[in-house]
Amino acid sequence: MSITESVTENFEYDESAEACYVGDIVAFGSVFLSIFYPLVFAFGLVGNLLVVFALVNTRKTKGIADIYLLNLALSDLLFVATLPFWTHYVLNEEGFHNAMCVLTTAFFFIGFFAGIFFITIISFDRYLAIVLATNSMNNRTMQHGVTISLGVWAAAILIAAPQFMFTKQKERECLGDYPEILRDIWPVLRNVEANLLGFLLPLLIMSYCYFRIVQTLFSCKNHKKAKAIKLIFLVVVVFFLFWTPYNIMIFLETLKLYDFFPSCNMRRDLKLALQVTETVAFSHCCLNPLIYAFAGEKFRRYLYHLYRKCLAVLCGHSVHISFPPSESQRSRRESVLSSNFTQYTSDGDASLLL
Repeated sequence: MSITESVTENFEYDESAEACYVGDIVAFGSVFLSIFYPLVFAFGLVGNLLVVFALVNTRKTKGIADIYLLNLALSDLLFVATLPFWTHYVLNEEGFHNAMCVLTTAFFFIGFFAGIFFITIISFDRYLAIVLATNSMNNRTMQHGVTISLGVWAAAILIAAPQFMFTKQKERECLGDYPEILRDIWPVLRNVEANLLGFLLPLLIMSYCYFRIVQTLFSCKNHKKAKAIKLIFLVVVVFFLFWTPYNIMIFLETLKLYDFFPSCNMRRDLKLALQVTETVAFSHCCLNPLIYAFAGEKFRRYLYHLYRKCLAVLCGHSVHISFPPSESQRSRRESVLSSNFTQYTSDGDASLLL
């Protein structure tokens, strides 16, 4: 990860080469991040809070899918909550106090890994609900959902620890201050962990689960299966497009540690590309609510209901809320899980969100 280590140095030094000036790229990154991070924070905060409110305020019985969706929204909120602090860090020459440096970095990486892990868990849950529907009924209870969610949070904390355990405020910079014996190997281990556990393994699990789901849906005699397949394709493609460039840059950053890029121009290009792909990847936390809004009828209805309630408060009188009869009847009939896939299966664990 580069967020705490890629925006403050004006020079990069190599014992076998002259100093490479990157101050102009740092300046560009400061302006770019100070604009982009507040936007991601605003959209991510509002969108994920709406998801939390939609799940918490409903009176209907919650299912295991809703437990995972709620935890995904909470992990995204934890992640975006750190972005204003990073914006302050980028713009303020004095940086953080040491405690704020450690806490912000810790929350950032815990939210980062937890969000990706819950996306993976949701994918695996869809696989169980659709491909192994008959055999998984007894294993997809609320108690299992809570237990697995707690395990995911514990795993996220454990896996995030190497990313922040040596972080401290040093000379106005929030950086990893590694023991001398680990100074060469620890940054490599951090990058490898981010590549493997934060991208490759989740992507492989998601791809396998959704491939099997598509196979199962193709065997279903339902005229609506095309919509489900399109949504599956959207989830996988969006994850791939937003996270692949950043993980490629992390891998190249690892190679740079072994002097694979001796040219100053190549180092400058790598630093710039890392900043841009990093911000694109981080904006992924804003997309889940958008996917719900466009693909989930129940979530759209909740937003419409919330809008009418706010309108009633602002106008000072009650506003009658009504829905088209056919839409209401269809909504009651459909059994729709978190990814809107299982309206085409026999799974009865309907999500309150979609």
